Amino acid sequence: MNEMTTIERIQTGDELERCPFPIPFGWFMVEESAKLAVGEIRIIKAFDREWVMFRGEDGKPGISDPFCPHLGAHLGHGGTVVGNNIRCPFHHWEFDAEGWCKKIPYAKVMPGIARKKPVLKTLPIVERYGAIFAWYHPDGVDPTFAIPDVPELEDEAYVPIRRGMWDIGTMIQEIGENGVDYAHLKFLHGSPEIPPGTGKADGYKFHTDIGAGFIVGEHHGPGIQIMRFNKDGVTMTMFSTPLPVDKEMTRTRMAFTFRDYAEGTKERVIGEHLYQHSIGAAEGEDSAGFESVDLIVWDNKKYRPQPLLCDGDGPILMWREWFKQFYAEPLA
Repeated sequence: MNEMTTIERIQTGDELERCPFPIPFGWFMVEESAKLAVGEIRIIKAFDREWVMFRGEDGKPGISDPFCPHLGAHLGHGGTVVGNNIRCPFHHWEFDAEGWCKKIPYAKVMPGIARKKPVLKTLPIVERYGAIFAWYHPDGVDPTFAIPDVPELEDEAYVPIRRGMWDIGTMIQEIGENGVDYAHLKFLHGSPEIPPGTGKADGYKFHTDIGAGFIVGEHHGPGIQIMRFNKDGVTMTMFSTPLPVDKEMTRTRMAFTFRDYAEGTKERVIGEHLYQHSIGAAEGEDSAGFESVDLIVWDNKKYRPQPLLCDGDGPILMWREWFKQFYAEPLA
């Protein structure tokens, strides 16, 4: 899977960093839709900085820089939602979800720049699958790819989405790399054997196959992973959406569903088992879920830029090369 590495010197622990990379760009889930009410304003931490998130009366969410472009008041402390705009508490300037200044209650003339373009920094937002997604790019570049279609997340013939959330003390790249580290499934998770696995880079997508079709995955940039677990004609879908809170903290959310087979049927039993297997809670299995074992590793490991790999490792170097495209600045 990997060529044998030819490293002349192994770096010691004190030479390594835990999280040496900047925040990557892409689409990221920032919150469940149901957790942001109409008229609500919330201060959030994402992408190594603070933001203000709000929802207008039309139901449209917005995420903006927290500091008013007028005199710098914090929109999250005393700000309000008025109609579809967020209103600054200081002088009641109003801004929409795209950052346009919509109202200055005491001005006769809108400042010139405010008539030409948005003046409050905002993030592009898409709301799908019961979730709010934000496009982040450190240079404000518009989205370069779309949020993927996942039909089963919107199909009433599937069981209601089951959700989980975990805060993990490492950078987002490390978590995704786990998906091509097939050997750890045996030694960390307790699988009976190392499953066969393949990886393929495809533009902004990365495809994986673990166990000859047992788990088939698609990564759409760094922030969206679709993993489909397959057995005897039944598929359970795991939709994973890690969010870089900062350079050393990732908030990972997962959504699970499968076709709503009738209770007591063989297919229903398989679907439930695949769900339980994916979270490490399947009855009759000795394998451990990521929450009980992976987090211990992630929270305490350091990143090796020159790993000592062997022929039995998965396509880790291929994954790292693919991931590099989502850093806006060239890496040293």
